[in-house]
Amino acid sequence: MSKRDLFEQEAASRALSHWNVTAPEDRMAHLVKDASKAFLRQLQSRLSEFDIQLGHWMYLRVLWEKEGLTKRELSIEVGVMEPTAYVALKAMEEVGLISFQKKDDNKKNIYVFLTEKGRSLKKKLVPLAEEVNKVAIEDISEKDLMVTRKVLLKMLVNLSR
Repeated sequence: MSKRDLFEQEAASRALSHWNVTAPEDRMAHLVKDASKAFLRQLQSRLSEFDIQLGHWMYLRVLWEKEGLTKRELSIEVGVMEPTAYVALKAMEEVGLISFQKKDDNKKNIYVFLTEKGRSLKKKLVPLAEEVNKVAIEDISEKDLMVTRKVLLKMLVNLSR
């Protein structure tokens, strides 16, 4: 078992112990955070097989749907500040996932486009994310999933006010 696998196993074990033994009634924010971290750990484990960082996944997801966004638009879509986005995007450019381009009609803005390498990863990586979701919802009824989705969306609305 790799060090990463051991770390993930220990992190999952501690989170489960917290919720089942230590503080089963802890705040909702902590539960959502722990669930999110578990999703991300599982996804990162799968992405690492393709030498893709989890941080790059967020940008790839957006760019697979709409290329040619400015760095600013992309940072908004991903939900990170522009300096953070810039660092990640520069790293993605260095490994050949994206390219920066200027348009003739607007020399000021820099637009982000996928390279062929970045574009081709969609067929390989999206199934990995779908697999993580499939594992996460095992043995959960369709009704419970619908309620969970409805409640989480309502929380997003409430917190967006």
